[in-house]
Amino acid sequence: MARIGYGYGSEFHLLRYLGYHRNALNKAIKEKTGGRMRDWLDFEFGTEGRSDHLDSELKGVDFVDADPELKSAWIKFWPQTGNVPNWDAVGLLESNSGVEYLLAEAKAHVEEIQSSCGARKQGGLDVIRKAFDAAINANGLTVSVENWLKPYYQYANRLAHLHFLLQHDTPARLLFIYFCGDDWHGKTLSNGRAPNCPKSEQEWGPYLRVMHQHLGLTGGSELEKRVHHLFLPI
Repeated sequence: MARIGYGYGSEFHLLRYLGYHRNALNKAIKEKTGGRMRDWLDFEFGTEGRSDHLDSELKGVDFVDADPELKSAWIKFWPQTGNVPNWDAVGLLESNSGVEYLLAEAKAHVEEIQSSCGARKQGGLDVIRKAFDAAINANGLTVSVENWLKPYYQYANRLAHLHFLLQHDTPARLLFIYFCGDDWHGKTLSNGRAPNCPKSEQEWGPYLRVMHQHLGLTGGSELEKRVHHLFLPI
């Protein structure tokens, strides 16, 4: 978890919805997925003595109830060194088919959707390639693994983790939350530039279409049917 901005940024707005507007958030999720939110899982408290007071996001498959076989398989599926995927929020979604995990990622500006894989060949790169290849082939996507390594690596690795869970009989869905109209009040990103914060679903649209096209996504695979996109005003 990055340092949370006060009054701006995806982390702030997600916490605001979870804390002050949870009913509105849950209603929007129901309209988007057809399922009812049963609960949101707690994060672990932050390390004692840290000055930033940041708590620990749920990582990898930590949120799954004790299942040694699944967790053993996940260790082989994904590198355990470097940055293991962190989830912005994890909930339990209840529908006619039962209870599923809802894995949420929040974005408030266009730069947040862009990232590249930093793993090296001497590290976990080959393992990541294998995981991506499995997800791509199993879902009939016609795209190179290279396209999943950059520049939309985070979205790709979330898809790979969803594929892994489904392959191991763990019902789950992905929810990408895009906040509209964020205002950084003159603050800039680490590169010194002002973030590009779309004000509506329509303004987010072109950037997301480019990302989906790059990743070979058409909406037709069984994996993609479990991915939802929610647009919320700040």
